[in-house]
Amino acid sequence: MLNNISILHLLATTSAISWLILFFFRGQFWRADQRLTNYTKTLIKLPEIVIILPARNEETLLGASIGSLLGQTYAGLISIIIIDDNSDDSSPKIVQSWCDKNKNMQLINGTTTPHGWTGKIWAMAQGVKLAKKRHPNAEYYLFTDADVLHHPDNLSDLINKALNENLALVSLMVKLRCKSIWEIFLIPAYIFFFQKLYPFSWVNDPKNITSAAAGGCMLVNCQELEKAGGFQVFRAAIIDDCAMALIIKRSGPIWLGLTESTKSSRKYQFLHEITQMVCRTAFVQLKYSAINLLGTIIGMVIVYTVPLICIIIALISKDILLLILGFIGWIIMFVAYIPTLKLYTRPVWEAGLLPISALLYTVMTIMSAYQYRFGKKPTWKGRSLKKAEKNVPDKKTR
Repeated sequence: MLNNISILHLLATTSAISWLILFFFRGQFWRADQRLTNYTKTLIKLPEIVIILPARNEETLLGASIGSLLGQTYAGLISIIIIDDNSDDSSPKIVQSWCDKNKNMQLINGTTTPHGWTGKIWAMAQGVKLAKKRHPNAEYYLFTDADVLHHPDNLSDLINKALNENLALVSLMVKLRCKSIWEIFLIPAYIFFFQKLYPFSWVNDPKNITSAAAGGCMLVNCQELEKAGGFQVFRAAIIDDCAMALIIKRSGPIWLGLTESTKSSRKYQFLHEITQMVCRTAFVQLKYSAINLLGTIIGMVIVYTVPLICIIIALISKDILLLILGFIGWIIMFVAYIPTLKLYTRPVWEAGLLPISALLYTVMTIMSAYQYRFGKKPTWKGRSLKKAEKNVPDKKTR
């Protein structure tokens, strides 16, 4: 029978091998090097773009976001459609005040979400319906959120990327706010885990089936969205951005990258706010599967927790082999996390906190599963979330 020490050796070896595989054979996700180039050349073609922004109870964020959209340097024709998704606050009044001063803006008072649709997707669909009617010559939609502050050149860079590489979808994971203690502790880790789960280089490879997008900033070719079947195909998806990426990549190349200049203004001051964000999608990503949940828990513990535990035990027991195995996993993890920390201008030493962040995210994933399966369904913007219909894509990969 294996004794405790030999079991630790086995776990340490598994962890070290896992990190070697992640580091060298998972699209080098950790490099965080998929970035949108700031183009200096003048665009030869200036396609018409309709910006579609669904908003629900965003009175504190909308003004700054709208201002950033109106400040775009893009020389082509831009129209902005904002859909108020049944807000309970003063969001509609704020938007209308901007519309009164800007002829290229329009407010839609969204209708009640029909059965079988999620609220945000229904709001986006209403925006596209109006765009088709009012702007039939538009070639691209820019889907964005009320918390996103767009760099003045963002739209020009997105269009340049789409035109130069003939892309059906160009998406940016905007730089999230990282100021409060919980943001500093958990936001870079969130980005790191997202890149590990869906390596951007794989997403951007037309030959790879991996697909993903970030809903805060998605430039979509109108014809490609129509060809893919439109919102009806993924009407009940909880992870709307990646569901869109999935159906579009089936017929055309997509691109997902990081940015330092286009940012989110949404605050996550408290732990429960980040927990709510994670609980909304974590169990969905696991396809509502208890087996996948168990595998995730075991995997997170082995990959992130075991190296540190083995190092501590090895130092106490003076087990050199265990110490080496633990350090292999620990050092690779530490090095892999550094590029993401640099993206968020955080000190390198914070890489040592990743195991604790991973433990918290594991707990949040368990909470997400519990809420979907046994307890109160997760809520978002005051709405209770339900499982997506079986025929609706809700995965980020296929």
